Amino acid sequence: MFSLTIIFFGYYTEYSHQDALSLSGLFLVRQFPPLFHLVLISLVAHVALVGARITTSLYALSLHASEFTVGILIASFALFPMLFAVPLGRWVDHIGLKKPMRIGAVLMATGCAIPSFITGLGVLYFSVLLIGSGFLAMHIAVQHAVGSLSESDARGRNFSWLALGYSTSSFIGPVMAGYVIEHFRHATAYAICTGFVLTSILLLSSKNLRSLHLRHAASAAAQSAAKASNSSIIDLLRHKELRRVYIVSICLASSWDLFMFVMPIHGTHMGLSASSIGWILGCFSASTFTVRLAMHWISRHASQWQILTTALIFAVLCFLVFPFMTSPLAIVLVTIVLGLALGSSQPNVLALLHEMSPPGRAGEAVGLRITIGNASQVALPLAFGAAGATVGLFPVFWAMSALIGIGVPLAWRRAAEK
Repeated sequence: MFSLTIIFFGYYTEYSHQDALSLSGLFLVRQFPPLFHLVLISLVAHVALVGARITTSLYALSLHASEFTVGILIASFALFPMLFAVPLGRWVDHIGLKKPMRIGAVLMATGCAIPSFITGLGVLYFSVLLIGSGFLAMHIAVQHAVGSLSESDARGRNFSWLALGYSTSSFIGPVMAGYVIEHFRHATAYAICTGFVLTSILLLSSKNLRSLHLRHAASAAAQSAAKASNSSIIDLLRHKELRRVYIVSICLASSWDLFMFVMPIHGTHMGLSASSIGWILGCFSASTFTVRLAMHWISRHASQWQILTTALIFAVLCFLVFPFMTSPLAIVLVTIVLGLALGSSQPNVLALLHEMSPPGRAGEAVGLRITIGNASQVALPLAFGAAGATVGLFPVFWAMSALIGIGVPLAWRRAAEK
């Protein structure tokens, strides 16, 4: 609630104070209710996703599943998103926002509810597919909406507010799941995740989402997408600047996903309780929230590419030193630094992506980013899960550090041009 209050008053104060006397400022103030509403919907849905991911990892480990099995389960969250993100992005471009969001919420609610009633490892494979696919639909629609409803000079700021919502949910999800698992059971944690998704369904019925602004954005996107319907995905990949954004985005997103996958396993091997693991992941999310809250000030002193370059360098260093951190306090300190680095990246990546997308293909461009990113989310947990089961987690951290390092020279060259 405290985080939501910060988001609400920060957004309101920024636009009413800085822009209220200009036409663009008046436009943004009028847009505030649906934009804030979209952030709230994303927040509660993302709590369910993150909570379900952590619960799935810890539940599988409690059933004596191997690291490789846990890797398969976590990779399955991203399997359907990897396959269907681009077609879904095109669908959002054509039909608008609300229908994909409703369908996604129903899929998520079903996926979270099943393991709360049916026990066993086998049911998780079906459940995680539903949860991951449902969140994909909501994720693409919300990102498309925020980009479409934002003027170019405010797009980065609006994505920062959306990212703040994700930081808040990334804190609530693991902490909630850890405490519920420790004091009740895994099925209860899944049931609570279901409640969060049902809340998002209620929020989708709000009149804010029936506004002319959203209908106009969806209609304009559909008209432009119809003109671009003969274009190929390859055209997006041939776009030099978009390709650079995709590569850097994959490096950063992969490191985020790997950390969320490895930390429960690493913490379990260290003998940490579920609540302690939840708090470590919560500290990571709190640091992403902090840096995103400061992003408006940071963006006045550094370009988007300079911020991304810095994030990549710190992520490389964190994964290099992480295996040597043997105490919970040391792990928390490195986790906070990693959270600051990775938390600064998402708003800048999304703003660059929308700025460089061809007209009418913003949803498709977002979908392609998610497809590429989820391909790594499928491959990396499988590969690193198998590696962790055979050679331990040290090589996993170092391999991730090397992978992130690929993006450093790409971002560095672009940052030097600013």
